[in-house]
Amino acid sequence: MKTVDVIGLPIAATTYAGAIEWIFEHARMADRAYGVEAASSHVPSLARHEPEFAEVMSKFSLICPDGMPVMWSVNRGLPEGEKLIDRVYGPNLMLKTIEASEGQGDLKHFFLGGSDSTLEKLQTRFAKENPLAQVVGVYSPPFREWKDQDLEDMITAIRECGANLVWVGLGCPKQERWIANNLEKLPAGCYFGIGAAFAFHAGEVDQAPAFFQKCGLEWLYRMCKEPRRLWKRYFVYN
Repeated sequence: MKTVDVIGLPIAATTYAGAIEWIFEHARMADRAYGVEAASSHVPSLARHEPEFAEVMSKFSLICPDGMPVMWSVNRGLPEGEKLIDRVYGPNLMLKTIEASEGQGDLKHFFLGGSDSTLEKLQTRFAKENPLAQVVGVYSPPFREWKDQDLEDMITAIRECGANLVWVGLGCPKQERWIANNLEKLPAGCYFGIGAAFAFHAGEVDQAPAFFQKCGLEWLYRMCKEPRRLWKRYFVYN
C-alpha cells in the first residue's frame, strides 16, 4: 500500500475500503500479529518529540490517516487524481470493519481495554446492530500497574477465543506501546490502536459534531470537553 511520510511516519494513502481490505487479508494470513493504527495528529507529533515512541510506531504495519491535518499532509504528497477525499477515522473504521465482517465466520473480534461496564455496553450495541459479526471475547485489564501475569492473562484470553481482529482501547500512547512491545508474543491477527472509540461507541463520551470533524477542529471540541486531560496533547505536542 502506498504511503506518504508525515514528519517521519509512513501514513497510508488509503480509504476505509482499502484499509478494510488490507486488514481482512492480513488477519486471514494467520502468520503473525500486525499492528494497525488510526493516527490522529497526536501520533506523528509524539513520535517526532519522543524517539522511543517513534520506535514503537515503526513496528506498526498499517498507519491510517485519522486526523484531518494528517490527511491534508498525505494529500500534499500525492499527485492530482490520487488525493484522499476523507480521512480514515478510527471510531468509524471500527464500525465499518465490524459491519464488513458480518457473516464471515473466519473473522472474530476481541475488545481489550475499558471498564467492565464499557465493554458490556459495546457488546450490547454490536449484538443489536451487527448480529452476524462475531465478538468472541472482551477483557478489562486491572486499573493498576500491570504484572507479568496480567499480560499472560490478556494473551491467553485472546488465544483461547480464536480472535484475529483485536481492538485495543487503552488510550494513546499506552495502547500503541502495548501492541508494539508484545507483537512477537501475541496470537496471529490484526491489533488496532483505537483510542477513544470504546467510550464513543458505548455512549459514554460525545463525538465532535460533523462540522468540527470536517474542518479539522475535532481537537477544539474535545479540548473543551476534557481540558485537564488533553491540554498538553494539543498545546505542547501538536
